[in-house]
Amino acid sequence: MPQNRFDLIVFDCDGVLVDSEPLAELAYHNVYASHGMDLPAGTIAQCVGMKQADIIRRIGELTGFHLSDAGEAGLWPETKQVFSQFLQPTAGIAALLAGLETPRCVASSSSLERIHFSLKTTDLAGYFGEAIYSSSMVKRGKPAPDLFLHAAKEMGHEPSACVVIEDSPYGVEGAVAAGMTAIGYTGGGHTYTAHAQTLLDKGASAVFADWKDISYWMRAAND
Repeated sequence: MPQNRFDLIVFDCDGVLVDSEPLAELAYHNVYASHGMDLPAGTIAQCVGMKQADIIRRIGELTGFHLSDAGEAGLWPETKQVFSQFLQPTAGIAALLAGLETPRCVASSSSLERIHFSLKTTDLAGYFGEAIYSSSMVKRGKPAPDLFLHAAKEMGHEPSACVVIEDSPYGVEGAVAAGMTAIGYTGGGHTYTAHAQTLLDKGASAVFADWKDISYWMRAAND
């Protein structure tokens, strides 16, 4: 059972608020294939939680293939097209947000344009207003703590009073480095057998696959 009272809930976007990771993986595969590289299975899974520039760099390290500037420019249009057709909120998140009284914000590795598009497409935008923070606002992306510290400062809360909900090892690592409590979420379409244990190993205080369980955990923290 949680022991701290949390004054701010920080949500990751991709794979937490919206079930986007399998769709984003498809977009990456499509773009890379159109530029001459069939990405090996599992490549994108190693990059979940990173910002785009770091994903492209990591793919280069893993495969030896370096995407051209034209290919990089095509990633968001392809992703946007796929999202427009298929993107959904994660199961149960809307109900949780509708009943949430604690201040909340989004801290995501994605660009602001992609975050806003994802939240609008899934009818979640109204739950966050302008409380949306992107890795484009800080020098270092996850797993560095920069984005989480920036979000907490902008929202007016101490890091120790923040809880972060993350689906990626990089996100959990960054939240812990920021001095925040990290909760792992494994309810997205990209989850895998060792997902929960991986998040725990990175420092998550608990891991849940269902938003009802997370809601109970947070209510217990703030009682």
